Amino acid sequence: MQGFLNGCANAIGADHVVTDEALMLPFLTDYRQRFTGRALAVVKPSTTEEVAAIVKLCNLHHVPLVPQGGNTGLVLGSIPDESGKAIVLSLNRLNRIRELDAANNTLTAEAGCILDHIHSAATDAERLFPLSLPSSGTCTIGGNLSANAGGTAVLRYGTARELCLGLEVVTGEGGIWNGLRGLRKDNTGYDLRDLFIGAEGTLGVMTAAVLKLYPLPKAKLTAIAAMTTPDKALDLLNIAQRYCGTSLTAFELVSRYAMELVLKHFPALSAPLPLTYGQYALIELSDSESEDHAADMLETFLEYAIEEDVIRDAAVAQSIAQSQSMWQLRENISAAQAMEGKNIKHDIALPTSSVSDFIAKTDQLLQAHFPGCRMVTFGHLGDGSLHYNVSAPPGVPVEAFMDCTPEINRIVYDSVASFNGTISAEHGLGALKREELVRYKPPIEIDMMKRIKAAFDPNHVMNPGKILI
Repeated sequence: MQGFLNGCANAIGADHVVTDEALMLPFLTDYRQRFTGRALAVVKPSTTEEVAAIVKLCNLHHVPLVPQGGNTGLVLGSIPDESGKAIVLSLNRLNRIRELDAANNTLTAEAGCILDHIHSAATDAERLFPLSLPSSGTCTIGGNLSANAGGTAVLRYGTARELCLGLEVVTGEGGIWNGLRGLRKDNTGYDLRDLFIGAEGTLGVMTAAVLKLYPLPKAKLTAIAAMTTPDKALDLLNIAQRYCGTSLTAFELVSRYAMELVLKHFPALSAPLPLTYGQYALIELSDSESEDHAADMLETFLEYAIEEDVIRDAAVAQSIAQSQSMWQLRENISAAQAMEGKNIKHDIALPTSSVSDFIAKTDQLLQAHFPGCRMVTFGHLGDGSLHYNVSAPPGVPVEAFMDCTPEINRIVYDSVASFNGTISAEHGLGALKREELVRYKPPIEIDMMKRIKAAFDPNHVMNPGKILI
């Protein structure tokens, strides 16, 4: 492989071809620190042309490559396996914002741009890029698009797919497709852009994207409401949509146990409502008219919900600091779980109307098989996306409980399938869930996916072992 490595060094500079094991380690270990792969090298190109040169070398020498952005994924999608045959193609040096067209409400960013940097550039132009994720300080837009990230604002603005108008991609054989068109209508053939979004780097390497921007809202208001059960949260969502329309930006469901975990591990935060209710909804309105207009809408629908016995209590943020504190209760759930200990995670989506019934049925099934197991349930109720995580019962050793992961996954995923849901809402499949795909996708769908993969990546060098077996 020395000829291959020499070729990489000639293409992008020897300083950007890393083979030292200690220096490679951060690129080989997944975000949750549960798996470390091996690699031939970590390669760090800085331009689209350099990416193309590396991909051509990989095809020539039959070296697999694993594209990687911020390495914040949760399904081993950007980590190589243990064979040591692949390279990690780090896109962190492709981090420039190429253009911001305020009149067209678009921003063109390279794949390695940190999400927060895109937010800042949009804000400087009095615009909003609405993709909102807890990892926004480290995740990259290439990774967001690769997994079709959702986040907290999907209810109003859609997933990463809906926020992207065009792509620049290095194909599986090293060609460069420039599809950076900031068009909202283009009916000239197959929508190639949508094939690459959500493909987790298995079809090509996204190097830049044209992103949708929106006018900055005149006001943002945040509230937390308490209710007894998830079906009450669905009732509240319907009321909020009826009273607030498109001003309803986020509607997050958080179980009491999830809230208790955050307060336990982040004692500087405080609960805006007593933790005596089963479920909590975090609600955000973004209004283009005025703060008074938004406040009237928020207060009106919350008062109605209380009168109808849908919610038991509510608190409205009175300052930016209070709003940020409320959001920290939601955004620190994953960190609090990690501090508490290992748990079995599920990133699922269901028809919104089925969320309550799914939780009731699946909670009951899990308790029957694993009495006392603790459910950390939270997610984007407005779009049916749910993080349904299972922790060990009190007194049960965590490692012994983690050995039950296959059985717990089967209960959860079979229940998801019975409600016509999906086993991956926004994290992707990666290497972690690829075998589950065969169980829950029809054979004809798997066959079509394999044909697309073969057409785009005939030499099988693009992120092998991810999504498809």
